Amino acid sequence: MKGLSIRWSLADAPDGVEEQLASYVAETSHARFTGMAGLRFKTWRVRPGEWFEGLYLFATDEARAAFQEEFTAGAADVPGSRMVGAPPVLIEAWDVVAVAEGWEGFQATPRG
Repeated sequence: MKGLSIRWSLADAPDGVEEQLASYVAETSHARFTGMAGLRFKTWRVRPGEWFEGLYLFATDEARAAFQEEFTAGAADVPGSRMVGAPPVLIEAWDVVAVAEGWEGFQATPRG
């Protein structure tokens, strides 16, 4: 499986941006990625005041490469960049060694 990380720094972001990002994910972004062809899953992560990140797991190299190319071309103008006030500081491809599902199972939800 093929991973991709996209991270924005929140060091100089406006106050309250974490809530704005969480609302955007819940109201818009979650639906966009639910059922997306080639994507196994996406997780949104935040460390308040530090960074906001999307973690993607794709089924194939081709699916990841196509998404990464399209995203990178417009990275400065995506909603996350506009909310944070800057483009991503990291767009990084990586490989997954393994995935384990715990006893509690996987839960797809637009808001933690």
